[in-house]
Amino acid sequence: MSQTFLPWLDPAWYVPAPGGDLEGNGAEWTLQDGAAVADGNEPFLAGGRSLTLPAGSSATTAPMCVDVEHPTVRLFARNTGSSLSTLTVSVVFRDVLGVRRALPIGVVAAGPDWAPTLPMAMGVNLLSLLGDQDVAFRFTTAGDGGEWAIDDVYVDPYKKG
Repeated sequence: MSQTFLPWLDPAWYVPAPGGDLEGNGAEWTLQDGAAVADGNEPFLAGGRSLTLPAGSSATTAPMCVDVEHPTVRLFARNTGSSLSTLTVSVVFRDVLGVRRALPIGVVAAGPDWAPTLPMAMGVNLLSLLGDQDVAFRFTTAGDGGEWAIDDVYVDPYKKG
């Protein structure tokens, strides 16, 4: 765990989502409709790769176990395309009946420079009161002309399940 976002006055302790640093080949991610791992990354943390998300694409992390005490997700993002494009962040989970669902937890607007997003509360971590809760995070571009890049997806913090 680290205080990754402390330079932005966030003292919470975070851990990367599975493959969240994107330094591998993206094998931990499900990439759709043009999403791809690319060279280049945000300038704040060590590394050399990020995830590109052109208009109409999406990417989903591998699942991780969360609990009620660790409610947020945060990442670095930029959009070098249309300023009208947004990035929707959803948490993917199984409900109490075991049905897989996706719940939007945030909409990100960004400019051409890398910046951290605000913390996004996932809400479904409350289901962990009923037992271990595995979640994944999906990032989906919305609007025409967006050219998104994301990097270093972090959760506050990880619980072993």
